[in-house]
Amino acid sequence: MSDGNPPSSQPHKSLIERIGHFLSGEPQDQEDLLEILRESQEKHLLDSDALAMMEGVMHVAEMRVRDIMIPRSQMVVVPRDAELETIFPLVVEFAHSRFPVIEEDRSKVVGVLLAKDLLAHALRDKTLKVEDVMRPVNVVPESKRLNVLLKEFRTERNHMAIVVDEYGNAAGLVTIEDVLEQIVGKIEDEHDDDEVQEFISQRSEKEFIVSALTPIEEFNDYFSAALEDDEYDTLGGLIVQRLEHFPKKGEKVELDDFCFEVLRADNRRVHLLKLKIK
Repeated sequence: MSDGNPPSSQPHKSLIERIGHFLSGEPQDQEDLLEILRESQEKHLLDSDALAMMEGVMHVAEMRVRDIMIPRSQMVVVPRDAELETIFPLVVEFAHSRFPVIEEDRSKVVGVLLAKDLLAHALRDKTLKVEDVMRPVNVVPESKRLNVLLKEFRTERNHMAIVVDEYGNAAGLVTIEDVLEQIVGKIEDEHDDDEVQEFISQRSEKEFIVSALTPIEEFNDYFSAALEDDEYDTLGGLIVQRLEHFPKKGEKVELDDFCFEVLRADNRRVHLLKLKIK
């Protein structure tokens, strides 16, 4: 059982060290900077939303593409040799602005189809194929840091990249919106359905990315588990209750046969968890 204090890989600072840091007036590490920001919020120099965004910016510098990518199994794709006229129903159904173009299967992404290109060309010639109008694909490794990716998105004016594994196969995709959401929170648009939310994404046979907002009842149904839901409705609430403090990135909690690792959290709530099944 936790003693109520967040675990740390570093020993607590001595009184002399803290006084020295205070007198210097400068943060000595990231934790010092976070303490200053949180104290500023407590003194009403920052509002809670501004603090959460600043914390998000700092977390983005530590996170990697694999932490937020949409898995390959959930990508909405179009075949390279499909005629433009045949894919209109799919484009209308999902209302995305960009679609990965595949050659043989989802592991082989050869281009990107922009919805605006589809509309422009299909009005002139519906017999054209996807490969005639697709654009080059932007590829990034799973290990790329999010702050580096965001800079590349801005400088290269890209909005989506295909994430590849060590063998060069597509492992998923990531968009500029996915990165920005780590800073400002969920970005809703007119096509989002408030009643439909993907709480659990499978990464491998025994590894998943799970939203902290996942209802415990839904988690239990998905994994045939029996986590208690008497006091808390969501997984995030249960994690906080077990730790007895708001967790930090990297903290782990074991519940039954499940090991949860905090991927993203701020001073108000837990956002994202990595799950490994024992």
